Amino acid sequence: MSGAAASYRVSHLDALEAESIFMMREVAAEFERPVLLFSGGKDSIVMLRLAEKAFAPARIPFPVMHIDTGHNFPEVMAFRDHRVEELGVQLVVASVPEALARGLVREAPDGSRNRIQTPVLLDAVEKYKFDALFGGARRDEEKARAKERVFSFRDEFGQWDPRNQRPELWSLYNARIAPGESIRVFPLSNWTELDVWHYIARERLELPSIYYAHEREVVDRDGMLFGVGEFIHAKPGEIVGKQRVRYRTVGDATLTAAVASDADTVEKVIEEVASTRITERGATRGDDKVSEAAMEDRKREGYF
Repeated sequence: MSGAAASYRVSHLDALEAESIFMMREVAAEFERPVLLFSGGKDSIVMLRLAEKAFAPARIPFPVMHIDTGHNFPEVMAFRDHRVEELGVQLVVASVPEALARGLVREAPDGSRNRIQTPVLLDAVEKYKFDALFGGARRDEEKARAKERVFSFRDEFGQWDPRNQRPELWSLYNARIAPGESIRVFPLSNWTELDVWHYIARERLELPSIYYAHEREVVDRDGMLFGVGEFIHAKPGEIVGKQRVRYRTVGDATLTAAVASDADTVEKVIEEVASTRITERGATRGDDKVSEAAMEDRKREGYF
């Protein structure tokens, strides 16, 4: 081995980045109407960066789509619009409030819109004829996500059957679908939360401010800290207090909790994530506590 070859090393992040870019180029080559699901959260921000690199110097060759529950953190919405304009990509918004108004879905008695995101997503897929949807799910997040393929097949009803998936050998992905069927593609499948934060640091990616520690009014609800605001109000017996917190994930504001934290820089967040023993979704997502199989049930219905 020559000296130059012996000194050449591909870092862990370089390898993950190359794998994800390969997946994105495969999808762009194999499918007619791909779309990238973009929530304004850290994982979809990393995916946008990967898409930028995959097709540079050209523009990203597919639109991004936000499933808007109407229960959004304002900092995230402002970031979404700013980032989309900066990149010059088309933004498609599939709106839950609009779907409620036209009777496509009905709001749950508890006001949660998490479950009714699914028919809104599937309606948009049918309307725009999307055949491949990039999602930011990672296998380390949750057990239903851990067993999904990178190219995850969906039937003509948008539903996922874990027993009816194609084998994936090395980097051989099966992109063959019949009319009406689609594929969910997860370029970050092999990344961890810590990988994502190291990549954010390396690429100097901007994030919504709620990812960093700040003082906020919160209520402790079933052991989780929910930010008080437009969508969360204290219930009888709950005490509102100010606390220094940050969000590990962003989603529907009625279901997404903050964590107590002093991590106000990306370096401090990396230290915090490296030392925590609680998973990202376990610490912050009230919707995952409905049942042991809550995520798998939603995915079978067509959820992300």
